[in-house]
Amino acid sequence: MPAKSVAAAPAASGGKYKADAASKRIQSRSSKAGLQFPVGRVHRYLKRHTKSATRVGAKAAVYTAAVLEYLVAEVLELSGNAARDLKSKRISPRHLQLAIRGDDELDLLVKATIAGGGVIPHIHKQLLEKGSKKSS
Repeated sequence: MPAKSVAAAPAASGGKYKADAASKRIQSRSSKAGLQFPVGRVHRYLKRHTKSATRVGAKAAVYTAAVLEYLVAEVLELSGNAARDLKSKRISPRHLQLAIRGDDELDLLVKATIAGGGVIPHIHKQLLEKGSKKSS
């Protein structure tokens, strides 16, 4: 009997793996959505922290990651402005506190106490004297 020659297996038709699949680059869900926040990790956390019977759609993770990225960008921009106003190059908890409490919508959203943030400077209007009253 003649020896059988080992031929290469034909390329699979359809499915995930195509002939030119090696030339294509794998793209993450974050880069597909144009986000910096990790969509896969957010999806994993959503699945982990919901009830076992509920299903989490793929778009839910993208939407949640986009909202989180927007909120972080907003807080970082405001706290960076506060740090620049105080002539500092680093954002400290004080700058975060000033940024969050200075914005009405973020103040409603964030009810937590920021450790090391201090207090917002405020003097009641009745304590400020408009004219000094002298009694003679």
